[in-house]
Amino acid sequence: MAMRKKSREIFNLNLKSSRQNYYGRFYSSKKVDLRQLRSMIHERIENRAKDYPIKGMLPVAQEVLNSRKFLIRGVSILTKVFPVLACKFCPEVYVGEKGHLIQTCCGYRRFAKNRVHEWIIGGLNDILVPVETFHLQHMHQDVIRHHQRFDFERVPAVVELCWQAGAVPSEEDLCPSTHNIEGVFPLSPDELRLIANRTLRAWEMLREGVQKLILAYPVKVCKHCSEVHVGPFGHKVRICGVFKYESRRGAHFWEKAQVDDLVPPKTVWHRRPQDPPVLLNEGKDFYGHAPAVVDLCIKAGVIAPLKYHCAMKVQGLSGPVKAKV
Repeated sequence: MAMRKKSREIFNLNLKSSRQNYYGRFYSSKKVDLRQLRSMIHERIENRAKDYPIKGMLPVAQEVLNSRKFLIRGVSILTKVFPVLACKFCPEVYVGEKGHLIQTCCGYRRFAKNRVHEWIIGGLNDILVPVETFHLQHMHQDVIRHHQRFDFERVPAVVELCWQAGAVPSEEDLCPSTHNIEGVFPLSPDELRLIANRTLRAWEMLREGVQKLILAYPVKVCKHCSEVHVGPFGHKVRICGVFKYESRRGAHFWEKAQVDDLVPPKTVWHRRPQDPPVLLNEGKDFYGHAPAVVDLCIKAGVIAPLKYHCAMKVQGLSGPVKAKV
């Protein structure tokens, strides 16, 4: 009994001394020179910047730029053949000659919510939503302040990501207006199907390439709005459109970005062969969805990849089944 009590006292004494040594490593009475600490942080950031751009990711960045070019050209041609409609009061988009009658319009200012959309002619930016960001000279430069917001150029976020990865974008990549197709000569169904196949392949390659790049390069997105920043630290420009009345005064709340933040899929209602010519509000629980690019390519005769079939509800019912009397 005495031996057990003595061993317990020795154990408690060793535990107490180890705790003192452990906390002593973190809490010291010595004063820290903040100037030396700041220089060490700057030196570490500069050394980290030497590791970028990553040579192994350069082919991926170049492939992303090429896929983006093919995607924009393909969508520009297909939108000349297949009409694209956009709602006048909300971001809703539909691919078809007549807009659907599903009451999902979120309204505008004092208009009623959940009403039928008012359709107007859409275009390229309704299918491929533009996402822009500030262009940096190098990834680890100083944080952009609010008063410096006009000193930096705004470029497409995907192009900026590839730029920082070592790829050199062309004028066509930086200016979306140069992608516009003035006129499209009559195309046969086989030619349309070929263009749609290339467009869908470019869409998949673009998203796969961006997924690889954001694993190697830091990209931030605001939690409250769609602002994207390519770099390890988000900028300090107060342009967040949400909760401006709060103490943040339009400052962004940054978090890690995903592929959908840089390449928005823009989900639309997908009309299947078993659906009515105009989608009705009564069947909105039975209709499927698909990314706008995928739905546009399907209209041209392309078979959608299997991963989209679940959301498209390929084999689903076309509407509520009425009970037999």
